[in-house]
Amino acid sequence: MDGKNQFKLKDEYGKETVYDVLFTFDNEETNKSYIVYTDNSVDDAGNVQVYASVYYPGTDSTKLDPIETDKEWQVIEKILETIQEEVKSQIDNNTESSAE
Repeated sequence: MDGKNQFKLKDEYGKETVYDVLFTFDNEETNKSYIVYTDNSVDDAGNVQVYASVYYPGTDSTKLDPIETDKEWQVIEKILETIQEEVKSQIDNNTESSAE
């Protein structure tokens, strides 16, 4: 990680992609650290692609490991849903206050 909320990874073909870090968190139950990130690409439905992996804070390594269990994915999905609801609420509040 470069400390600028971005990092680069190379795929198996040597193509380098820059990712924006959306957020990181530690889970005491799994004793792992997770990173949720995006390359800002959009899928066929118009949704921004979001990825999640296990990462190792406090190291210079950009080594990311896959999420291994459904339970881990459920925790990440719950956090994403909460953030989406908060952002939507902020947008709605800003729209209401600018309409006054």
